[in-house]
Amino acid sequence: MTAAPGAYRLGARRGLDACASDRGTFTVLALDHRQNLRKALRPDDPAATTYEEMVAFKRAVVRSLAPVATGTLLDPEIGAAQCIADGSLPATSGLIVAIEATGYAGPPTARISRVLEGWSVEKAKLMGASAAKLLVYYHPGASNAVDQEGLVGQVSAACRAVDLALFVEPLSFSLADGEKLTGEARREVVIETARRLTAIGGDVLKAEFPYDASVVDPARWREACDELDAASQVPWVLLSGGVDDATFEAQVEVACRAGASGVLAGRSVWEGAATLDAAARDAFLATTGRDRLRRLAELVDEAGRPWREHPGALAAREPGEGWYRDYAG
Repeated sequence: MTAAPGAYRLGARRGLDACASDRGTFTVLALDHRQNLRKALRPDDPAATTYEEMVAFKRAVVRSLAPVATGTLLDPEIGAAQCIADGSLPATSGLIVAIEATGYAGPPTARISRVLEGWSVEKAKLMGASAAKLLVYYHPGASNAVDQEGLVGQVSAACRAVDLALFVEPLSFSLADGEKLTGEARREVVIETARRLTAIGGDVLKAEFPYDASVVDPARWREACDELDAASQVPWVLLSGGVDDATFEAQVEVACRAGASGVLAGRSVWEGAATLDAAARDAFLATTGRDRLRRLAELVDEAGRPWREHPGALAAREPGEGWYRDYAG
């Protein structure tokens, strides 16, 4: 009998393991930033930031921090290929590659995510990625919510076809133009988004913290993270979202004790280095940056749930005798 396509998922499972600790938790260095990196490097004139400056910064961060992380998330434009080509990315580091174009099209209240032109899941697999990542702007009540759900389904199907794991990263927004999504409204959107999108596809949810910085009550944090854990049909990790390192550590502990399998940590770890000269940048990354990432790794490995233990973790058909004859991912 021929196995159904995607029945084994050996590549996807191995890819997730490559990005995780021995225990099965994630402390991934997130550095797939593009437009946001321009702003970080030259706050007064982002447009003046050059390609060479961005590549040099990414290589410096990866050289210093990837050995401390369980995996590294990079973009295809100025990160992944460049860090592989010059050896900045350790051969032992799991590599997650972004699929989407940076930013969004359409109005702020109906944001449209797109696959980067000229890029694909198949190319990410070809370059040696352990997993892919899709950022999708999403609000359950947005006029284009169905289209955004369709994009998640399409990219998920493409990943299954080449047996590549997929991290799905929804970013919420307000339906009121010019306003931010805060408080209980944000909590409701983040949790409902997890419920809807993880039912469509993806192997790991890269989730926003359910509350913005205006809510500081740990009891409300825990209730919201418990709801998020119940809503997600796949293992989930927390994104840093640009908050400071102390706030992020507090959020990570709550999220992991509620069932999260780790973090994808970006600006909270490396942003302090962005405006420094090369020598000061490297010193910051080798000390403060590494210390922040190590603390997160220790916290995650102590409190996080191994991804394989989540009830919705991707399952693989047990390979029997002659399994390779009909192997199709």
